[in-house]
Amino acid sequence: MTRKPTFLPWFIVPAILTATGLVVAMFAVMQFSVRAYVPGSLDVGGLTLANFAGLFKSIYADAFINTVMLSAKTAIFGLLMSYPLAYALVRTRTTWIKSTILIIAITPLFLGEVVRTYSWIIVLGNSGFLNSLLLATGIISTPVQFMFTQTGVVLALVHVTMPIMVLMLATALSHINPDYEKAAASLGAGPVRTLLTVTIPLSIPGIIASLTTAFAWTFSAFATPQLIGGGRVSTVATMVYQLGFSSMNFPFAAALSIAGLILTVLLLLALKRMTRFLNAMGEH
Repeated sequence: MTRKPTFLPWFIVPAILTATGLVVAMFAVMQFSVRAYVPGSLDVGGLTLANFAGLFKSIYADAFINTVMLSAKTAIFGLLMSYPLAYALVRTRTTWIKSTILIIAITPLFLGEVVRTYSWIIVLGNSGFLNSLLLATGIISTPVQFMFTQTGVVLALVHVTMPIMVLMLATALSHINPDYEKAAASLGAGPVRTLLTVTIPLSIPGIIASLTTAFAWTFSAFATPQLIGGGRVSTVATMVYQLGFSSMNFPFAAALSIAGLILTVLLLLALKRMTRFLNAMGEH
């Protein structure tokens, strides 16, 4: 008779407790979203759907559009920056180069998002490192406004998401047999053609996984858009913060959170359908 491992409950119980806490918290947010806001009080009123009706105002629609655009730009630029780094990490045979790339890729994970965001404030400020460098080289004559712009927020968010994207892409690339690339080269394909016709199609699952992760992560990002954007780049997360902690309108903030969650799920489902299409292309 096979004896069940005695340590199994120690792995299952924490997961069940965590899942239970998340479900309870989600139900709390959902019930707040359908309660009436009582001005000047932390108490909530009766049941209402007015909170969701208010989401169609232009200010909140703009926040949703900005969030989607920021998430898409971050995912795309993050992929363009991460793919070469992941490819070099997997394909290089020199140990010290591989170790250096790995250290550079994962070191940001040991710093909190707030710490990394404050570092970018130093870099992107009008008197920061980037403007000082551009002024010293004569490329620009006056400082470029990076802070409080969507460009600055995207730059910082790309840095936040790159470590995860590099690791996910490297995992996908490591599963590609190098013999496929050698076969393409032996048939006359150059490095660029081999990359475009062999490596990239075979790494499509990793590309889609990294894009999806970066998009979902950026959609819920708060610290970076709030600090770099300075309140001028509105996103769903920053609007929830302003409604909840500045206006104390927790019911409307909860409704905005639920709407953001629903939109994220719908966009991820759309990406899933795209994944099937791209995987079919990759197989051909």
